[in-house]
Amino acid sequence: MLVATGTFVANDSCMKLAMADAPPLQVLVMRGISAALWCLPILLYLGYGRDLPKVLNRWVAMRSLSEVVAIWAFIFALNNMPIADVTAIVQITPLLVLIGTALIWGDCIGNVRWMLIVVGIVGALLVAQPGSSLASPFAALGFVTAIGAAVRDLFSRKVDPKVPGLVVAFSTILFVLLSAVIGMLLLESPVAPTARHLGLMAVAGFFLMCGHLFIFLAFRLAQARVVAPFFYAFLVWAVVSGLLLFGDVPNGLAIGGMVLIAAAGLAIILFEGRTRQSETASQKHNGQVISN
Repeated sequence: MLVATGTFVANDSCMKLAMADAPPLQVLVMRGISAALWCLPILLYLGYGRDLPKVLNRWVAMRSLSEVVAIWAFIFALNNMPIADVTAIVQITPLLVLIGTALIWGDCIGNVRWMLIVVGIVGALLVAQPGSSLASPFAALGFVTAIGAAVRDLFSRKVDPKVPGLVVAFSTILFVLLSAVIGMLLLESPVAPTARHLGLMAVAGFFLMCGHLFIFLAFRLAQARVVAPFFYAFLVWAVVSGLLLFGDVPNGLAIGGMVLIAAAGLAIILFEGRTRQSETASQKHNGQVISN
């Protein structure tokens, strides 16, 4: 998970560098082509070629369309905001997923989780700083990204477990690429790609493919509650990238907001872990009582 978050931020950093002199959607197209060229041979090597038609499975497709919304919002926010700020706002995605499970499936969240969700959203608002002279109107796109990503994760629950994770990731790459091609042709005036653009996108596509692969492996090889806390390493990687590559230094409010977002997310993971342990202990105790 640590490597996955680092590779995703490296991918975002390459895209932000390329967008300095290339339109956002064109950059997204080039990144998509690169990621597809990296990912497809690995899919075929692993024997998933026969599963490729599943990229059009209803729930896989709906998940990918949600990712399209999230990526479009993210790419324009990234082009106009510090990478650490937009990444921090997107970290409220797991909190929005909890809200979605309560509204859609009637899951009981409980007062503690609701309180922590509010804390995380307040943290995101501190990063965005609406109404201040430092606020960016593009911060709203960070929240759109988080909502789109949350919907994507909710749809993930409906995806047939028999569909390989890399096929789901490849579906996302294809849907985003197709939407970016259409958007580029309708909304932008493409520029001739330079060797710099091609190099950055080759690296970005590789990192994107690695990020999807490593997250898939993290959740496959370990329990979710073990690896989930390391998801918030996104914030650390993004701050480091912003400092080293773009000279962006978050102000005090933004740093405070990032801390609140990470603290709320980690607290929910810890709370749920303890709740599961208590439920397991209770079930074992009841089983022993019945046995006796």
